[in-house]
Amino acid sequence: MLLATQTEGLSRLFDLDFQLLADSVLMIIAMFFLFMFASHFLFDPVRNMLKARQDKIKGELEEAAADKQSAQESKALYEEKLATADKEVEAILADARKRGMENEARIVAAAKDEASKIVERAKVEAELEKKKMADEVKREMIAVASVMAAKIVQANIDANAQHELLEETLKEIGDSTWQS
Repeated sequence: MLLATQTEGLSRLFDLDFQLLADSVLMIIAMFFLFMFASHFLFDPVRNMLKARQDKIKGELEEAAADKQSAQESKALYEEKLATADKEVEAILADARKRGMENEARIVAAAKDEASKIVERAKVEAELEKKKMADEVKREMIAVASVMAAKIVQANIDANAQHELLEETLKEIGDSTWQS
């Protein structure tokens, strides 16, 4: 009997009866509705969230690429401005050197002009000093001549003595005084 129940249980296990088919169809329909329910309430929000995240990442990548391009353009612009600034600095320095050389030349010319004026004034002053000395020598000669005349008058000496006295006075004064 045991064998008969075992064979009956096995035959029922593999037999397709109406109840098994109905249960299977209901199970498939329930699984379908469960899948639709899960798809609508679970999978779609997850898909939407993943799509939104993907769009956000794509947008950030595009924005990063645009920022990178903008940064490269700014860098090129700044490098160009830096090169231009270096040229401007060089031009300003060249202009300053040129003006410095012009100022130096002007100052040197003014100094030379002033030096020539000083030399000219010194020559004029030397000439005046020379004339002054000549005038002093003449006054001394006049003083000597008056002293000599006084000696002549006082001594009442003859012409030979007078001539000797004149010669002696001239020797005291010197020949160079008479020639100036």
